[in-house]
Amino acid sequence: MPLFTYCRLSHLLKISSRNASMFQNATEIKLGTGCGVHLTCYRGLVDNKGLQDRQKQQMARSLPKQKPIPGVKQVIVVASGKGGVGKSTTAVNLALGIMAVDHSKTVGLLDADVYGPSIPKLMNLKGNPELSDDNRMIPLINYGVPCMSMGFLVEDTSPIVWRGLMVMSAIERLLRQVQWGALDYLVVDMPPGTGDVQLSISQNIPVAGAVIVSTPQDVALLDARRGVEMFKKVNVPCPNCNHQTHIFGSDGVRQLAEKIGVKFLGDIPLHLTIREMSDKGQPIVISYPDSLEAEAYKKLASAVIQNLQELNS
Repeated sequence: MPLFTYCRLSHLLKISSRNASMFQNATEIKLGTGCGVHLTCYRGLVDNKGLQDRQKQQMARSLPKQKPIPGVKQVIVVASGKGGVGKSTTAVNLALGIMAVDHSKTVGLLDADVYGPSIPKLMNLKGNPELSDDNRMIPLINYGVPCMSMGFLVEDTSPIVWRGLMVMSAIERLLRQVQWGALDYLVVDMPPGTGDVQLSISQNIPVAGAVIVSTPQDVALLDARRGVEMFKKVNVPCPNCNHQTHIFGSDGVRQLAEKIGVKFLGDIPLHLTIREMSDKGQPIVISYPDSLEAEAYKKLASAVIQNLQELNS
C-alpha cells in the first residue's frame, strides 16, 4: 500500500478538487503510521452496461460461425438436466408426433448422445449406414423417419471411451457428413447435462428451439433449470416440456417454467405401455396412435410447431 507525505497528498487533493469525479465514491482516507496517510482505493466508476456490451461483443467474435445443415429447415433439440427422465423417448415420439399432426412434414432424428445412444433401440434399427457417392453417410430409416446415431457405428456392447476432442469430431461428422435430404425438422436427442456436446451443437448450427424434459421432483428440476439457463446463454429459444406423474409431486415443472419465463408445453403420463413399447422399438405414437399417451405426444408436437411458427413470424 503506497505511503504519501503531506506535501504530496496536498498536491493530489488539489488535482482531485478540479476533477471531483476522479475519486468520487472510490477512496477512503485513513490515518497511517507516523506522519503519513494510507490511501485505499475500492472501486472506480464503471459503466456496467458498456462493459457488459463489450464483453458480449468479444464473446460473439470468439464463437464459431453457425452454419445450417444442408437441406434441413429447422433444428429442434431435446435436452434434459439429468438422465433417466424420458428424454430419448420424448425425442422419438416428438419426431413421430410432428409427422402424425402434419403428414406433409418430413422429420429426421439425430442421436447426439455419443456415450449412451438410445435411438437404435427405440426406433428398432440395426446395421451400418451406407455411403453416398459424395462419401456422406445415408441415414437408416424406420417409420418414415431417417435416423443417425453413433450406435450404428459401434457394436452394441462396445463402450465408447473417448476424450473430448474425439467426441467433438464425432458430433461434427454426425451433423455435417450425413445425407439428410430435404427435412422440415431435424430432432436432436442431446446427451443429458450441459457439457461440451450441448455447447458445440448450439454454437455450430442454428437451433430453432429447445425442449427441456424433466420429471417434477425438486432434484430433477434443479438440473432442468441449469439446462434452460445454458440454452438462454447461447440464445436458443427454450420452451419447456414436463414428464409428469404424481408419484414425484405435481405442477413442479409448470411452476418452474413460470418462474424462469419459459413456455410450458404440456405433460406426458408415466405409463407402463410407453416403456414396454419403447423397449420393443415400437414408439407409442406408432403402436397405439389413438391412446391417451400418444395423444399427449401429439399435443406436445403441436405445441412445439406452434411455438416455432410464432418465433419465425
